[in-house]
Amino acid sequence: MSVIKSVKAHVMSSPVEKPFTSSRGWLYKTRGTCLVEIETADGIVGWGECYGPSAVAKAFIETQFGPRIIGRDPFDVEVIWEDLYNRIKDYGNKGMSIAAISGIDIALWDIVGKSCGKPVHKLLGGAFRTEVDCYATGLYFIDFDRLVEEAVEEATGYVEEGFKAIKMKIGLGNINKDYERVKAVRDAVGPDIRLMVDANHAFSVPVAIRLGRKLEELDIEWFEEPISPEDIDGYVEVARALDMAVAGGENEFTRWGFRDAIVRKAMDIVQPDVCAAGGLSECKKIATLASTHGVECVPHAWGSAVGIAATLHFLGSLADQPPSLFPFEPLLEFEQCENPFRDHLAKEPIVQERGRVKIPTGPGLGIEIDRSVIDRYRVA
Repeated sequence: MSVIKSVKAHVMSSPVEKPFTSSRGWLYKTRGTCLVEIETADGIVGWGECYGPSAVAKAFIETQFGPRIIGRDPFDVEVIWEDLYNRIKDYGNKGMSIAAISGIDIALWDIVGKSCGKPVHKLLGGAFRTEVDCYATGLYFIDFDRLVEEAVEEATGYVEEGFKAIKMKIGLGNINKDYERVKAVRDAVGPDIRLMVDANHAFSVPVAIRLGRKLEELDIEWFEEPISPEDIDGYVEVARALDMAVAGGENEFTRWGFRDAIVRKAMDIVQPDVCAAGGLSECKKIATLASTHGVECVPHAWGSAVGIAATLHFLGSLADQPPSLFPFEPLLEFEQCENPFRDHLAKEPIVQERGRVKIPTGPGLGIEIDRSVIDRYRVA
């Protein structure tokens, strides 16, 4: 059996033509990512992606994780995951250390799939579907003089492209302003488009409940990250007070991090990111834990074609929630901000057609990386 020969982390960055922000106040002027490249002695290359600050992920991989897995069998995916996690859990059981493990885990699954000639979803137990509905994530804050107008224009554009679901940003510091902006979008797209809102934890518990009750009038699918992620008790309060679903968890890590939120039903929908929460190995465990408590799993996705491909395989492997003649299938988040790593990194880009995205069927992640894109945007 061939062993792992090398582990590389590629840090990439690209300027954004139209900077954008959310309630967090961070102005996105660039898009970046950290890709993990693992090669075996017989020349098979696997790709993974790490969520979060790319240079930090690269440091973890180069100083803590990469040297530790050289010479290991890439098929020992779970064995390697446990070894890496136990290596750093005294000081890194959350955050960027887990994001770095996530990139390695995804790359190992890619290698195993390529070695077997099978797509990753087959290795995860098979695909319940061949394609998934996707929702457009967008409607950030760009022009503060046209917040309502720009949201309506963007949302109607997505509907024209074929999207049947849209997620928009809220958190303007004023309940009425948020409500008016969401109402304008709802009026523009009509009642048949699924509409979600994302506050990026902008509110206190009472404000989230007050706004949530107003937004329920607009048939909102879910209220994402209404409050700070550390406040599980607060999430319980918000979830109990509202009829619409409460979602969160994109900034949580591992099965242990999700345990309390799921067991206490602090969220109706958990949103682990395969590039952050521990990779495909750990996200399958999180999804299983969620299903045992009647909590939906709709993964967060923000990144390159590698992360999107991994998310698609994960989504394909999730059973309908709950199974029925007309099931509520899990959705793919397909964010729409400027992102060359999503659009150009794969030689055959992952695209949506009328609001649907096909799950890759090629070996491993099912995408071929264009190395010229890495060379073009490489920072380190």
